[in-house]
Amino acid sequence: MKGLDPIILIVGAGFAISAGFAIAAAPLDVPDTMAERVKACVICHGSEDKTGRDGYYPRIAGKPQGYLFNQLRSFRDGQRYYRPMALLLADLSDQYLQEMADYFSTLKQPYPPPERMISSPREIRLARKLIDYGDPARKIPACIECHGKELMGTAPFIPGLLGLPRVYLIAQFAAWRGGGLLRRHAAHCMSEIAKQLTLEETNALAAWLAARPVPENIGPAAVLSVEMARRCGSIVQRDGIR
Repeated sequence: MKGLDPIILIVGAGFAISAGFAIAAAPLDVPDTMAERVKACVICHGSEDKTGRDGYYPRIAGKPQGYLFNQLRSFRDGQRYYRPMALLLADLSDQYLQEMADYFSTLKQPYPPPERMISSPREIRLARKLIDYGDPARKIPACIECHGKELMGTAPFIPGLLGLPRVYLIAQFAAWRGGGLLRRHAAHCMSEIAKQLTLEETNALAAWLAARPVPENIGPAAVLSVEMARRCGSIVQRDGIR
């Protein structure tokens, strides 16, 4: 640099800075797709389940469209409470939530491997009884009546039960049982069922479900039975759902 005029250096630096600003100011060519719009969602809800500082974020890819729409609207309207979700969805219309639900429902992503089976033979029998037969004396339907024979959900409103961690399943049973801040659905059939289950039963169910592998190439069941559709009308007859 020796021998160069300081004025020349200053002018040259000025041109370089101006060029940098010009480059920075150039508009980005971002495609107007739903994949781009929901990037804020996949920070937490990526291709795998994720545990953060303030909670557990389940994968939402491939879940039934109607179920996803119901959950998005419940977060927006305060029937489910999680402040970041409420803020993110506060100003979005039903139509936009529907488009988001449609997008995520069509994504195909691999499931995590099942957890290690930790249940005793007695706990396994208890879980299988509730899954396959329920308990009619307590008006507890079999899990497969709503969530499908393969437990992969029922289109378009009921989610699957496989591929989820045991601790998450236990937490959801507790939320349904307690209602209150986390779930404020009034007269929801899952809330009624959860309140009839004992702590031993929910633990047995969660452990057995978490240890089951997710079957390949099997999606949600096509039809909910007439009886369960009647009982769970709060799920399947929400306005605005196609």
